[in-house]
Amino acid sequence: MDNKKQPHDELLDGQGKINTDQVEETEGPSNGRQLTGWVRYLFLTIAVAGALFHLYILNFHPIDPWVFRSTHLVFGAVLGFLLFPGWRGAKNKVHPVDWVLILATIFVGYYIFANLNQILFRFGVAPTTMDFIVALTGLLLVFELTRRTSGWMLPLLAGLFVLYVLIGPWLPGILNHSGYRFDRFVTYVYGLDGVFGVTLDVSSKYIVLFIIFGAFLQMSRVGNYFMDVAFAVAGGLRGGPAKVAVFSSGLMGMMNGTSAGNAVATGSLTIPLMKRVGYQPKFAAATEATASAGGQLLPPIMGAGAFLMAEILGIRYSEVILAATIPALLYFISVYFMVDFEARKQGMTGLPRHQLPKIKEIAKKAYLFAPVLILIYMLVKGYSVILSGSVGILSCFVVSWLHPSTRMGLKKVLHALELGMKNAIQLIAVVACAGVIVGVIALTGVGLRFSSVLLSIADNNIFLALIFAMGISILLGMGMPTTAAYAVAASVVAPGLIRIGIDPLFAHMFVFYYAVISAITPPVALAAYAAAGISGTDPFKTGVQAFKLGLAAFIVPFMFFYSPQLLLQSESWVETLFIALTATAGVYLLSAAVQAWFFGGNVAWYGRLLLFAASLLLITANVKLDLIAIALVVIVILFQRSIHTPKQQGAV
Repeated sequence: MDNKKQPHDELLDGQGKINTDQVEETEGPSNGRQLTGWVRYLFLTIAVAGALFHLYILNFHPIDPWVFRSTHLVFGAVLGFLLFPGWRGAKNKVHPVDWVLILATIFVGYYIFANLNQILFRFGVAPTTMDFIVALTGLLLVFELTRRTSGWMLPLLAGLFVLYVLIGPWLPGILNHSGYRFDRFVTYVYGLDGVFGVTLDVSSKYIVLFIIFGAFLQMSRVGNYFMDVAFAVAGGLRGGPAKVAVFSSGLMGMMNGTSAGNAVATGSLTIPLMKRVGYQPKFAAATEATASAGGQLLPPIMGAGAFLMAEILGIRYSEVILAATIPALLYFISVYFMVDFEARKQGMTGLPRHQLPKIKEIAKKAYLFAPVLILIYMLVKGYSVILSGSVGILSCFVVSWLHPSTRMGLKKVLHALELGMKNAIQLIAVVACAGVIVGVIALTGVGLRFSSVLLSIADNNIFLALIFAMGISILLGMGMPTTAAYAVAASVVAPGLIRIGIDPLFAHMFVFYYAVISAITPPVALAAYAAAGISGTDPFKTGVQAFKLGLAAFIVPFMFFYSPQLLLQSESWVETLFIALTATAGVYLLSAAVQAWFFGGNVAWYGRLLLFAASLLLITANVKLDLIAIALVVIVILFQRSIHTPKQQGAV
């Protein structure tokens, strides 16, 4: 292996340093049209108007929730039909069919606005023929928009739930229900209990706001600054680019709300660099996918999932992000150890220091962190999420003027507003489609029946009930963006966990974790498949590797169930600190077991089993089990000393 090889020239700037600017170029939907001419300016105008509409309504002039959410969906759908082609032949220009869909979208939105006082009482109860036609049209538009932006998986799943409503009277057992008239069902599910329910409510109030915030971070170069900091701190370490991917993808992933999108955005830079320092292409892609998925777990934004969780639970947003902090850190610590052990096994070095940003130069621009720090401060202090996000957006603009290289003029502000709405299209589509599933669950009561199944399992063994809940959450989340995956799991699985006696915050955090890591769980590991496209490796094998690297995420939810102190649910900071340290030791041992490297050398299969067992014993807040884990580790160390002569290792 030639560790002295230089990275690809296109990854370096004119001074021979890592060029993080190309991350910006890959932001935004990768499967959209390249709009030109007057359509390009039309898209820009609508996107900017949409962003300003949201900011104005949220901060200065609240309107009826249904009107606001329907207008939110209209903006998302109109922009979506302009940007995303419906089939391969319509890739290059907006097709007449797209204009028909856009007009239909506007009509449906206008119908809700013009007839609001009547349809509030008619939808789902006694709809007119026109109510039914409008609702059915709106439902089909949501399905088509979701198909274009996110593929077939979520529309098909929502379609299965719709089919369940129709055939439920003929199904046996817990799936049976009395049936519903089709016009009543369609208008019910296209109302405030379905499409325009809690998922679109969160999207219209919070998700769009923070996606616009992320766009302003990017346009003010704060996003690039995150990458520069990561390279300055970790780029020169052993296997440095992989550690950069862990840091930078976590920071970027928490803001953009899509694991696969983040894997493409930051992976375009980190994956080639990982390959150049010696990581196998499959491992490089898997590392990027695992870190990108983990970004959805990272406070304070958590890929928009935190907003939805706080809204469903009816608790303060700050409670959610505080509870999520230690589990998220455990996940990233585990991934860090995974890539470090791989680097040790392969004898890798980091990138040459002259190719990395200088720490002194980075320190001079520390003010670029101000928008994120202001946001975190306001959220923790209890200010509203809307005010905090709006102040964060404004602070990005103000901070950008402190240096000519980051200054945001009118053109950059307009493009930031446009980029925010462009990046929001997919999430608007998926939460609207997820609302169909939530509406069906509420209408048929199938969620309560599923809860009774969990309750019967828990009567025998609560651990088995958790395993069952884990499997269902992953299955429901496969192939879907994080927010939609969590919305569905929160409707189907979380109520069952709550009924068996688990605290609501624990239950929702539990299913949220598995909804997130469905993005790196074969056979439908979207984030891994996206990263594999950049790395040029087999998607399924990359997915299996990402699953191994993210294995801690499968165990951490059980950790905070058996040790609630990890969610900061303890009054004793000493106890919380002790359990956090033992949990950290647990994920370290888990990484060693997966990577087959411990105490200076490769570990035999029996040593890996002992390390894995020790990591599991450290899950619970039990001193006796901790002591047994220590004894197992000592045994492995003795094995290692008898087999290997400890080698001098480089800097971590």
